Amino acid sequence: MELRILLGLFSVMTVGIAQAASLTVSMSMMSLVNAPIPIGNIVIKETQAGLLFTPDLKLLPSGPHGFHVHDSGNCGPGTRVKSPAMAAGGHFDPGQTLKHSGPNGRGHLGDLPLLLVSPQGTATAPVLAPRLKQLKEVKGRALIIHAGSDNYADTPVKYGAGGSRIACGVI
Repeated sequence: MELRILLGLFSVMTVGIAQAASLTVSMSMMSLVNAPIPIGNIVIKETQAGLLFTPDLKLLPSGPHGFHVHDSGNCGPGTRVKSPAMAAGGHFDPGQTLKHSGPNGRGHLGDLPLLLVSPQGTATAPVLAPRLKQLKEVKGRALIIHAGSDNYADTPVKYGAGGSRIACGVI
């Protein structure tokens, strides 16, 4: 009985504490020939400074990788171009800027900071998207990790030269 009273008191005390909204996205390595391979999760949390993406990923190639929110919440191969995660569409760009200029630029809102992968193939360093403010902006879209890095420009290659889409998860 005393334990029940204490637990009840604790729940009453925590009701007034504001919890930041968050979502957990399951990520998988994508391939045209093999089934998706689960590689971990990314927690997206609302903060006063923007959306915070905290990865807990494994099995990735080491180094910096392009990391973006894409329009469609579909990790399939696509219909026109048969390549992993092409059904996710282009970078999330509600303002129709048609520009790739990085997380602090005036282009796509889907441009996120680089995802840094350790020599052991893990990614745990959080990245902040200062222009994305609420989870509802990204819910139902896809998170994509590209094979290569990102130069946050459309030259010499459109969309930052990140290359193929190697991992995907639906937000």
